[in-house]
Amino acid sequence: MRIIVADCSAEYSGRLNASLPEAKRVILIKADSSCLIFSELGSYKPLNWMAAPCTIKELDVEPDEDIPSDIHQPVKKLRVTADKSSDVLVVSLYHVYSDQDFDLGIDPGLVKDGVEDHLQRYLAEQIERIGEGAKLVRREYPTAIGPVDIMAIDADGTHVAIEIKRNGGIDGVEQLTRYCKLLNRDPLLAPVRGIFAAQTISPQAQVLAKDRGFECLILDYDEMKGTDSDELRLF
Repeated sequence: MRIIVADCSAEYSGRLNASLPEAKRVILIKADSSCLIFSELGSYKPLNWMAAPCTIKELDVEPDEDIPSDIHQPVKKLRVTADKSSDVLVVSLYHVYSDQDFDLGIDPGLVKDGVEDHLQRYLAEQIERIGEGAKLVRREYPTAIGPVDIMAIDADGTHVAIEIKRNGGIDGVEQLTRYCKLLNRDPLLAPVRGIFAAQTISPQAQVLAKDRGFECLILDYDEMKGTDSDELRLF
């Protein structure tokens, strides 16, 4: 990873044209030649960039004596060209404050905690959270339109289709609706009721779920891992 702190400007041409006026910024050049330009403030996203596959060339710039001395001239340019298109990013460097290379080695990647698969696994292991006497049928119960996250049977012997989301919205309720509609066509399963389970559920999704005859179950991930109380919130 090469990290450059410099007064720079940039011009991007190709499928879209964009420019950055001169300012102090951070330029990251990765091992695959990807080039990303960041500012001090604003979004975590770069202001401009060229992603791999691309080729980068570093060009020294001789001062043009015909240009007045009060006009800032670049001392170096980075020309980054896309390998599969005509896109070009040209970064002009006027003053370089720092230019360093770092060997970051192999990154093991991001390990996410609390994703939907984890919620599904914990709820399957603790299926009585949907009601005392409930039993797990299976995770990823197959249907013609995709797998239901969890299929269970409650204490009354009724099949229960459970749709799990991290943040529950209307789309998730609609998805559960489609599953239950299809499953209730099977005389060996019907009647099938639905539970919409998530760490958070929007008010609109709660209203829609109630209208469709579904229960909403709030999942506390830390609690399910055993770090908090065993209190269950079902509404």
